Amino acid sequence: MKVVTVLLLAAVSLSHAEHRGRDYVRDKICGEFNTMGKDNFRTLAIILNSKKFSNATFEEISHLVKEVVFLAETCCVKGVHPSCYETGSSALSAKSCDENSPYPDHPGIAACCTQQGLERKLCLAALHQPPKEFPTYMKPSNEELCEAFKKDPQDFADRFAHEYSSNYGQAPLPVLVGSIKNYLSMVGTCCISPSPTVCFLKERLERKTLSILTTMSNRICSRYAVYGKEKSKFSTLTMFAQKIPSASFEDISPLAEDSAEVFSKCCNSMTEDCMLKELSELTTKICTKLSSKDEKFSDCCNGKNLLENYFCMYSLQPAKSPQLPELQRPTDEQLCTGDGSHQMDRFIFEKARRQTSIPEVFLSKVYDATHNLINGCCPAADSIACVSSKRPQLRGEIFKFLAKANELCGEYNDLTFLKFKQRLKESFSKTMPDATPASLAELVEQRANFTSTCCIMNAPPLYCSVKINTEVGHTCDHDSCMLI
Repeated sequence: MKVVTVLLLAAVSLSHAEHRGRDYVRDKICGEFNTMGKDNFRTLAIILNSKKFSNATFEEISHLVKEVVFLAETCCVKGVHPSCYETGSSALSAKSCDENSPYPDHPGIAACCTQQGLERKLCLAALHQPPKEFPTYMKPSNEELCEAFKKDPQDFADRFAHEYSSNYGQAPLPVLVGSIKNYLSMVGTCCISPSPTVCFLKERLERKTLSILTTMSNRICSRYAVYGKEKSKFSTLTMFAQKIPSASFEDISPLAEDSAEVFSKCCNSMTEDCMLKELSELTTKICTKLSSKDEKFSDCCNGKNLLENYFCMYSLQPAKSPQLPELQRPTDEQLCTGDGSHQMDRFIFEKARRQTSIPEVFLSKVYDATHNLINGCCPAADSIACVSSKRPQLRGEIFKFLAKANELCGEYNDLTFLKFKQRLKESFSKTMPDATPASLAELVEQRANFTSTCCIMNAPPLYCSVKINTEVGHTCDHDSCMLI
């Protein structure tokens, strides 16, 4: 079964559509079609559906867009009977439920297709695929760009809009649309220029800020889509703790709060300059507070372009763990006070800056487990007894888990990749002396692939969560582990 997105535009609220009915949906879509015109409507349809279905092929998206534009073109003209749109959209949703449909696939379609009418359409429209954690877009050379553009400008534009949107689909829609339009304008200008190389250099320099904005907002909003607002605070807290371990919890915690607010406000915003404005203001706050704490961080803050400064900070590698006093754990009683979660966040922050070689995707597991403990025990009448009975097991699991994390990632950031693989080979040779050269090489490659993906700053959270479970295994001696 395949899915079609009948509700095209991000401005359409599904909840409003459900309350106001099919006339509201038709009027909204037709209003946008008639305001934007066929070509702009079609381009936006490609962008939005490529965002929603990031794993769909260009051909699947093209089939979908062709049908939806035809529906709007047929039923959004004056004098057409109101039932035209309803009949056409019903036919599209029925086609979505056909197992031979050419539209993008989705595992949730079967459940949607058990419903009828507007409910089915809304259900299908709400489906989306998770964002790509590993971008597949390969930047072609100037010559390749111009060859494809000159061969068929419209096909080139459509394919680029699809490919770019599926790879950077978590960037706010106004940022994504602006970046695509700007890029296509650059290609159109430079491919007919008498000096295309010079033209591309000049144009790429001018679009540098927009390019960084698109890349950064896609990265931070992809993480926000996975983590949500509260865990995004933890993510930012951990990032700064490991980049600037000399900074205190009091220094960084307000900045983590501000960061989560920016992501919450702008990742799904339709305001054109929301992310640029808010991220620039956030960068100023971060630099004011933290530039005196670290020389590399200070260097990032010296640039004139605030967005480039943020990108520089984001790209910094973890610092060496400093010598700090012994870590004080919160008491059982403190965990169930009003700021129990705050106490646990402080504890994980202190862990992060003492063990900067352990990436956030590992510490994320600790965050989840500790908050599950707090949320599970603290509402109970015997909350302290609940925490006291379960916490020793969790503490033991965390100790075992972080030791394994350190074993997996400890040397990765300190060595060149070839040297790291040589160390892996030596280590596996000692622990598995009977292994054949072929199986040893396979083990080294498997571990090297894992570490190069998950033992880095800003590692992909969904992919690495699964891989960490495989690499670490059980953290307890029975089936009811608290950590994994």
